[in-house]
Amino acid sequence: MSVKIKFLGHATFLITTPGGRKLLIDPWVMNNPACPDEDKELGSLDTLLITHGHADHFQDAIEIAKKYKPAIGCIYEIGHYLGEKGIENCQPMSKGGGQKINDVHVVMTDARHSSSLIEEGGKIWDGGEPAGFVVTFEDGQSIYHAGDTGIFYGMQLIAELYQPDLVMLPVGDLFTMGPKEAAHACKLLKAKRVIPMHYGTFPPLTGTPEEFAKLVSDQDVEVITMEAGNSYNM
Repeated sequence: MSVKIKFLGHATFLITTPGGRKLLIDPWVMNNPACPDEDKELGSLDTLLITHGHADHFQDAIEIAKKYKPAIGCIYEIGHYLGEKGIENCQPMSKGGGQKINDVHVVMTDARHSSSLIEEGGKIWDGGEPAGFVVTFEDGQSIYHAGDTGIFYGMQLIAELYQPDLVMLPVGDLFTMGPKEAAHACKLLKAKRVIPMHYGTFPPLTGTPEEFAKLVSDQDVEVITMEAGNSYNM
């Protein structure tokens, strides 16, 4: 069985591993306007990875964690917050560290952004630092989910150390890289396959996959533009 990647909209992906387990990256599902209604019920979930605490990546974390009880990979501060909310399955980590979570090996990478947890009523919790993840599956294939980030030269190290087979890069601009920066990030990462993400969900996110694809047309890069609800087999 191959790695199956389902795009749930924005920066949220539901991945089925070769062994048939389910991995969710960034739990914005039920409240995600880009997620199709038929995909808001996950059925089951084994592993949850959280890049940072902003609502458009984290809003449904507690509900999903309580319902499905997945093992959770996240930075320490988010793990502490979830523990305060009664979530018991966190496996906190920090940038540069790696660990086995169920059937995948996860390395937490840098990301250039911010992170905070804002509750109803305006209370703000420390969300630690934002991150990305390199996930290696039991068949040896790997992906890099960059999280919300600007471009940074450390992407070269990610390429050198992990050689991800597929990368997921934000292209929407304003809060993350736009198409121009993401196109250059492909050079740093030596990317061969890219799924654009974090675009179009809100009007201010003006960067598009089409513009990104034009800017990498001189590179040996396959751009995999996914509609929410669609899947891609690695």
